[in-house]
Amino acid sequence: MPKKLVALVAVSVLSLLGSPARASDSSFNDIFDNGHVDGELRAYDFSRLYDTNATPDAHAFSLAALINANTAPFLGGFSIGGSFAVASSLNTQSDNPAKIDVSLMGPYSSIGAFSQAYAQFANHWIQVRGGYQYLSTPWMGNNDSRVIPSSYNAISTIVTPATGWNLIGIRQFTWKSRTSTGMYADNLYYPSIYHGDEMYGNNGSLPATAPKAEGTWAGGVTYTSDSLKGEAWYYDFIDFARMAYLVGTYTLHTETHFNPFISAQYVNQNSSDGNILVDTHTKLFGVAGSKVSSEAWGIDLGTSIYDGKIDIAYNKLEHQSGAVGNGALISPYTTNYATDPLFTTSMIRGLVEQGPGYAWKARASYYFFQKQLQLVAAYAQYDTELRGNSHNVYFDIIYNADQWLKGLTIRNRWERSVGGANNLNPGNEPFTYNRLMITYKF
Repeated sequence: MPKKLVALVAVSVLSLLGSPARASDSSFNDIFDNGHVDGELRAYDFSRLYDTNATPDAHAFSLAALINANTAPFLGGFSIGGSFAVASSLNTQSDNPAKIDVSLMGPYSSIGAFSQAYAQFANHWIQVRGGYQYLSTPWMGNNDSRVIPSSYNAISTIVTPATGWNLIGIRQFTWKSRTSTGMYADNLYYPSIYHGDEMYGNNGSLPATAPKAEGTWAGGVTYTSDSLKGEAWYYDFIDFARMAYLVGTYTLHTETHFNPFISAQYVNQNSSDGNILVDTHTKLFGVAGSKVSSEAWGIDLGTSIYDGKIDIAYNKLEHQSGAVGNGALISPYTTNYATDPLFTTSMIRGLVEQGPGYAWKARASYYFFQKQLQLVAAYAQYDTELRGNSHNVYFDIIYNADQWLKGLTIRNRWERSVGGANNLNPGNEPFTYNRLMITYKF
C-alpha cells in the first residue's frame, strides 16, 4: 500500500473530476486556472576545512530549483499538490570523492526528485494529506539546510478544535533524504546506498544486512497563545525507539523592549522487543547495548531586547547502563543532520551526535537597517563521556535583499569546532565549516 499510495489517491480524485455528475468542464478548468505555483532558486557553496593533514578539505557547489504547485480546492475542500526539485554542481565537483562535501547533494554532478506528490482534504478545522509530503514536527521534519529538503511518504492529519490548538496524527512509511532521488524504507542509521538509496551525510552505523525500516507512528498536540507555547509528542520509530517529547515556553510581556522568556524540554525513550539497533549489535559512539533507553532535559533562559534576542541554554543527556550508546538519543531522521530540537544543538552537531553528557549554549541575535540585516553569534560547549569535551563558535549573517530583488536572501553560516575525542572531528583536530547560501523565492 505505501508505494501505491500516491497513485491510488490521485486516480480516485481524477475519477471524481472526470464525472459529469460531479463537475462541469468549466469547473474542471477552474481547478487548475485558480491553482498556485511558486518556487525557489538556490545557490549553495559549502566548505569543510580540517586542521589535520590526514583528511583533505572538502567543497561542494550546487545550483538548485524547487517548484511547488497546488490546484485550487474542489468538491468542498479537496486539492492536489506536488513539488519537484533539481540540483546541479555545474561540473564543479572534484574528481576525488574525498574532497567533496557529499552532504550537499551527494558525490554526483546532478540530482532530481519529486519531493512532494499528494492529495489532501482541508477546511477550517481539519487537514488530511496522503502521499509524498514535507513534515514539520520536532523530531521528523524537512531538514531544509541543503539544496533539497527531506520528505516523507505518509498520511498526516491536523485537527484544529479551537483557536491556538492543533492535534496532529502521522503514519509515515518511507522517506527521501536530502540527497536521495526517491522514497526508501530506511533512515539515517542505514549505510549509504542501502538498497539503492543515494543517501549521504548520514549516520550509517547499521550493517548493510539490516532489515528495512517500517516507518513511524507519531501523534502530537500543540498550543499557542500570546504568552504560552507548548507541544507534547509521542513517536514510535518502529523497531528503533519509542519517544515522548515535551517542550514549553512562557514569555513575560512587559510592554518594554525587554520581554523575558523561559523554555523547558524533556525527552524519554525506550524500545520494544525486536529492536533493529539491538538485534544487529550496532555500536553508537563505540557502545552496543541490550536495549534502547535514554532521557534528556533542557532549559533555555533569555529575553528579547529591542530588535534582538539573547539567551543561554542547557541540556543534559543521562547515562543509561546497558543501553545502546550508553543512553544515546535515537533520532532516525535528524542524527548527523543536527536538525533536532534540543536547545544546545549547533550548526555542526549536538548531543544527538555526541551521546550522553551535558551541553550549554549562549546565543545573541540582532536586526539592523529596518530588519534587512541580521547578525547572529553563539558559543556552545559539550562535555560528553564518549566523545570528550569540545566547543563550537558560530557566526551567521543574513541579508534580506528585497530592495534589490524581492525574494532574494544572502546568508553565510560559519562554525568552528575544537576539541573532542573518539574522532569527533577528523584526527581530533579543529574543524571549520562555512556555508554560503543564496536563495530567491518567486
